[in-house]
Amino acid sequence: MTGRAGRGALVVGRVMVALVSVAALTGMGAVWFQVDQLQESVNTTDAISAAGNAPDAPSADDGANDILVVGNDTRTDLQGRPLSARVLRELRTEATDTINTDTLILLRLPRNGGKSFAISIPRDTYVQVPNHREEKINGAYGVIKATTAQSMVDRGENDREKIERESDNAGRTALVQTVQGLTGVRVDHYVEVTLYGFYLLTEAIDGVDVCLNRSTSDPDSGANFRGGPQTVRGGDAVAFVRQRKGLPRGDLDRIVRQQTFLSSAMNKVLSGGTLADPTKLNKLENAVAKTVVMDPGLHFLDLVNQAQALASGAIEFVTIPVTGVGARNDRGQSIITVDLAAVRAYIGGLATANPPPAPPPPAVTGDGFTGKRLLNFNAPAATPCVY
Repeated sequence: MTGRAGRGALVVGRVMVALVSVAALTGMGAVWFQVDQLQESVNTTDAISAAGNAPDAPSADDGANDILVVGNDTRTDLQGRPLSARVLRELRTEATDTINTDTLILLRLPRNGGKSFAISIPRDTYVQVPNHREEKINGAYGVIKATTAQSMVDRGENDREKIERESDNAGRTALVQTVQGLTGVRVDHYVEVTLYGFYLLTEAIDGVDVCLNRSTSDPDSGANFRGGPQTVRGGDAVAFVRQRKGLPRGDLDRIVRQQTFLSSAMNKVLSGGTLADPTKLNKLENAVAKTVVMDPGLHFLDLVNQAQALASGAIEFVTIPVTGVGARNDRGQSIITVDLAAVRAYIGGLATANPPPAPPPPAVTGDGFTGKRLLNFNAPAATPCVY
């Protein structure tokens, strides 16, 4: 990862708010100089080119421009330095050496001008990680980063920055390859934002309006919310999109939260006073420059229309079809199972003239939650009440 000039970014989910920043920095005639400054300071990765050159990479001619947006929960900055105890308290979390990519959304933008989709991939989806074993997909980045770093140390490498840079790139490349293996499509672009970045970005836009069907709490994520409409920001916003314990369908309901949160955030930026407020714009620029990683092949200005489409509901939110929630692997981990052929067929169909209907609700097995389907993943709404 280097601080060289980049050409592109978009971020969704915990991730999502970086996309809000893109819209803010480029929409409604925002100062072009700020965009150029941001592109000069954003960190970049060559994970896309590395994954695209792999022998088993899917064809680039898959009918769509596919952008993988990632939110990771690293407790370090982009140079590998640990976050302070104060920042960790604000994030309502603790220090850990592991990295999980708990937000994974594939933006699928058909080249024929057809309907676009934001496809969520549950964090516990059990998949094959290239040159490794089966893992929950949110662990692909972290496990390959860790093994790469250890291998470098074993070979006598002692340059900390080099170890961080090369192991991060290996982890990102493995994640892209894993997503390609699951979906059967070539990932064309990559954007990532850290947990701290999400915190900074939600603070910059003065919070996001959400609505809950009932009060809920989860000590693990720091969530403690009343039922009904409310505005969340900072640590509350982080907790809102991280909570999965106490939700009827666990990770699947967390995805619903991320999707509705994103729509609400987009609406606030594009319809509120953020774009006309230089102070807020500067905060957004500062947050993106500190916390966003992207590939250098995509320009900010090319993505303004996508930000506006997300805000308006023109891009439809969907989730990959899954076969079961709450199963256990041979290590005792709770996982989400999928039918690989069904996932690939579904995602491939989203780039056609007649996209397939939403997949049916998944079966719940093992110690997973039960209950009726709580929200249609594919129904856009301004600020729907969710669990």
